Amino acid sequence: MIVLDYRDKRPIYEQVVEKLERLIVSGALEPDSKMPSVRSLGMELSVNPNTIQRAYTQLEQEGYLYAVSGRGNFVAPESEWREGKKRKVLTEWEEVTKNAKEAGLSYEELADALKEAFGKEQS
Repeated sequence: MIVLDYRDKRPIYEQVVEKLERLIVSGALEPDSKMPSVRSLGMELSVNPNTIQRAYTQLEQEGYLYAVSGRGNFVAPESEWREGKKRKVLTEWEEVTKNAKEAGLSYEELADALKEAFGKEQS
């Protein structure tokens, strides 16, 4: 299910988040399916349960999971995690535009960079 790379410079919880996101987006983990407990996934991956809890918390904040008190964590419906992704992108975009303004980029320069990133010409 999940293979961690201990030579990767990223923290283990970030790797767990990335792997679980991929499984959710690909449909390998179906909406409303129950996630393994923090303790059992920690044992399976040979990592501290606190690491798994941190990954689950981040996935919940991003809309990929939801918690049911006393029952565990479940995969969120696609509409919720897509909404979470949009919020994350918009938050990151706000940071990009703030940095662009501080760097003195003009609106036109920023728009050109955005068009280039999307690979499209202005319509």
